[in-house]
Amino acid sequence: MIKKIILGSLFLFSLQTFAQEGSASPYSFYGIGDMKFKGSIENRSMGGMSVLADSIHNNLQNPASISSLKLTTFSVAGTQSFITLENASQSEKAKRTYLDYLTLAIPAGKKWGFNFGLMPISSVGYRIESTNTSNGEVLRFNGKGGINKVFASAGYEINKKFSIGAELGYNFGKLEFNTAFYKNLSIQSGTRLLTTSTIGGISLNLGALYKTKINDLDFSSSLTFSPSINLKSKNTRDFAPVEYTISGAELIVGSTYDIPTADSTIKLPAKFSLGAGVGNIKKWFVGFESNFNSASDFGKIYNNSAIETSFEASQKLSIGGYYIPKYNSFSNYLEKVTYRAGLRYENTGLILNKQSIADKAFTLGLGLPIPGGFSNINIGVELGSRGTTNAGLIKENYTNIFIGLSFTDRWFIKRKYD
Repeated sequence: MIKKIILGSLFLFSLQTFAQEGSASPYSFYGIGDMKFKGSIENRSMGGMSVLADSIHNNLQNPASISSLKLTTFSVAGTQSFITLENASQSEKAKRTYLDYLTLAIPAGKKWGFNFGLMPISSVGYRIESTNTSNGEVLRFNGKGGINKVFASAGYEINKKFSIGAELGYNFGKLEFNTAFYKNLSIQSGTRLLTTSTIGGISLNLGALYKTKINDLDFSSSLTFSPSINLKSKNTRDFAPVEYTISGAELIVGSTYDIPTADSTIKLPAKFSLGAGVGNIKKWFVGFESNFNSASDFGKIYNNSAIETSFEASQKLSIGGYYIPKYNSFSNYLEKVTYRAGLRYENTGLILNKQSIADKAFTLGLGLPIPGGFSNINIGVELGSRGTTNAGLIKENYTNIFIGLSFTDRWFIKRKYD
């Protein structure tokens, strides 16, 4: 049964990763799109805090944690996002459903652990219209696509207190930026410029974990570093006359003309994180994590805007923890549930009209054990906001509801009896 679930999830994820439109944010117009959280549902429910490793949960943010796994763990997760977009005068609503990750973590002996997986890195999904009321000119911008990552990682336990790990990933995907110009919508005819960027490149993430006892309390600290990477972007552009239909779609009504376009390089920033926490691992834990990114350089990405745009170094602070009333309770299921909560504040590094775009959120989550083993269902909610209505910009208020399935068991054990 478990094999059927894994194969079905793998097939579904493979299809959806390429097909899904995982963002409805106008901020996905900039750079390579809306950056996704690259961790597990368990960590996301604690504000993104990921300083702890244990034997049955797969920590996707620090590869050193894999060495702590004692059981094979297959995980898959998805998110339903509800967004309210508002400016100084009006508001609109949108929603999106997307998959977060699919991973398989395998312990190897007493000191090694390996992890393999697939997850989205960024997503583009915007529709923006600008109208000049004086002359009837209309500009329509829309984009779609995203970048995904397939990865393999390994963790090694040097001793009972210290572990190290490394993750090697390949990033790939396609971004489409479409700009349509109409002199007057009553005439219905206009022109369209479509730019497509096919992206690929290798990434590296290094991690270390240290854990010890302090006055009968469990102390854990985490360190990760990802060097800056260069993604190669193969760019194409074409121009065509279009007609605006009643449904709002664009119909090409003439010949398409290719525009010679040079390939480019996208430089993603170096990333560094440091965190620590303390608690009784089987009862409660609380910790913090700080992330620092250097400034991005997206090179020649063809999503130029009339809004003054630049990028700066970004920072993120996460604070969170969990509480388990009684992990080995036999009579009360609710006592075995893991209750999680967290706070997150992030300066995204995007500057529009001299306004730094911030993202802040409050998170809650539950870890629900599946009877008969160590598998569990993790659910959570994230309530947050991004951006501002100052300087003619847009503020997003969002609610993300996410669910993850984690199947944990002993695999690859030779049977003594047939």
